[in-house]
Amino acid sequence: MSNASVNVYLDKQEYGKDRVRLLKVHRDSKVHRVDDLTIRCLLSGSSFTTSYTEASNKAVVATDTIKNTCYVLAKSSKAVDTLEVFSAEIANHFLNTYAWVEGAHVTIIRHRWARMVIDGKPHTHSFWRDGDETRQTDILIKRGANGRRTIDLKSAIAGLLVLKTTGSSFEDFVRDEYTTLTEAKDRILSTCVDSTWEFNIPSVQTDSLLQTMSQIPFNQIYDSVRDVTCKTFAEDESASVQATLYKMAA
Repeated sequence: MSNASVNVYLDKQEYGKDRVRLLKVHRDSKVHRVDDLTIRCLLSGSSFTTSYTEASNKAVVATDTIKNTCYVLAKSSKAVDTLEVFSAEIANHFLNTYAWVEGAHVTIIRHRWARMVIDGKPHTHSFWRDGDETRQTDILIKRGANGRRTIDLKSAIAGLLVLKTTGSSFEDFVRDEYTTLTEAKDRILSTCVDSTWEFNIPSVQTDSLLQTMSQIPFNQIYDSVRDVTCKTFAEDESASVQATLYKMAA
């Protein structure tokens, strides 16, 4: 057997709290609104290395603290319904509070609730789960040079289940001895759509990060992406799922 030493090192790390369940009820009028969120918050930085290599917890922010921080910030935040801004508030908090945290990675999933219609009228405070579709965002904020923050931000629609009973065909595809599918000039089409888009946000000074984020119309962007997705699916004379998908993205 060889007596050569083994070179062991920590390449990179992230740790934190996953599946933080949060429900915020907005009672600012007689017509209540709800935000039902699942949050993941991960912290990174070279100071955490010793928690792995030397079993030292001196730099570790407890995952219970991370969870409770999400709750406290949700209570005070005015942007919980704008996932991109709320996730930036959470990430920015950890960078501002703990000087050794170099990166904060926050993912938020918003679960869909629709207002009940009772006797023909939208109910003021009762809702029903409108399918498994979710709105999602994923943000990574890191310390940059000269007191700046770098931002990597993606948002998404996930699990949008759609169906149409006509306006779809599938013809002229490869046929060989294993093909049993017949060509169809008119068929039912149903699929589940996941869509992700990225934002190009330049690095910003620490004290202007949230102001910069609040100026971007994230909710309108999300609504427009969803509207385009549904409109394209409904109106396209689809030659294939691939062709319709490309038109949605374009």
